[in-house]
Amino acid sequence: MNKQNNKVIVVALCIIGILALFCRSDSNKEPIAFEQSSSTTSVAVDNLSTTEQTQPTTNASNNQPFDLSEIPSYSGNPYYEINDNQPFFKADELTTDTFKEFSELDSLGRCGVAFACLGTDSLPTEERGEIGMIKPTGWHTVRYDDIIEDKYLYNRCHLIAFELSGENANPKNLITGTRYMNVKGMLPFENRVRNYIENTNQHVMYRITPVFEGNNLVATGVLMESYSVEDDGEGICFNVFCYNVQPQIKINYADGTNEVVSTPESEEITVISNEEPNTTYVLNTNTKKFHYPDCDSVNKMKEKNKELFTGSRDEVISMGYSPCGKCNP
Repeated sequence: MNKQNNKVIVVALCIIGILALFCRSDSNKEPIAFEQSSSTTSVAVDNLSTTEQTQPTTNASNNQPFDLSEIPSYSGNPYYEINDNQPFFKADELTTDTFKEFSELDSLGRCGVAFACLGTDSLPTEERGEIGMIKPTGWHTVRYDDIIEDKYLYNRCHLIAFELSGENANPKNLITGTRYMNVKGMLPFENRVRNYIENTNQHVMYRITPVFEGNNLVATGVLMESYSVEDDGEGICFNVFCYNVQPQIKINYADGTNEVVSTPESEEITVISNEEPNTTYVLNTNTKKFHYPDCDSVNKMKEKNKELFTGSRDEVISMGYSPCGKCNP
């Protein structure tokens, strides 16, 4: 009887040992399976990031989303296209909810980024008031009657134009800008956005970044980004740096002081244009946009809204039309 009991005990111990070994083996497999699962998730996240980066991207909190040293010196054109004229907006920044955001003034009293989604409800409903009480950094009241058509060198330049935002005497929205930058650089783009909003009742992302070098009180220029939301940039799409310069005037950007530059008549600064005197454009009589004939938008245009025009670019604009944001005529 004892021998039989001993055999049972030995067999039982063997069985227990085998079961323990089996359980131990199974417990070692779980971490391996988990690590493989974790690796797969990581790849999926990486792929998602890559997909998102194909959308318009930038960092709204970044005061200078490009290298200023890569922008050529002013040579006659009032603005320079950045990033192939594609704005830096991130996909998750695009919205149809109107808003306006203005940076706090820095320790020197300078403006920062102004960011907005513009729509019909952001347009002004009252007449523009006085802004002469605002003295942005680097401000000087100085006039050059024989050089500047409108006489005064400096304007109180709105970052987000009054015609787009209704913001007027807001010190967070006004910088010292030359008349040239205000009228030749910024105004044409502001008018395009205003016309688009009025004609379509749709929304436009809009960001203006004043670019100051070091502790300068006057900005070297402004970065203007804009993108129409509902039509994925078909109506409005630009990213330009507007030079804060005035032909024939030398500006000290540290404090805004200035002087006339003696320029021989043969070397007089002029605005460069590669446009032919007469060009054929396709007008969209509905959206009030004009396009080059080979623009993709022309193929999507309804025939009843399509009209050909041959003449100068200025003539088309004077007729109330604004350039297409894609083909940039």
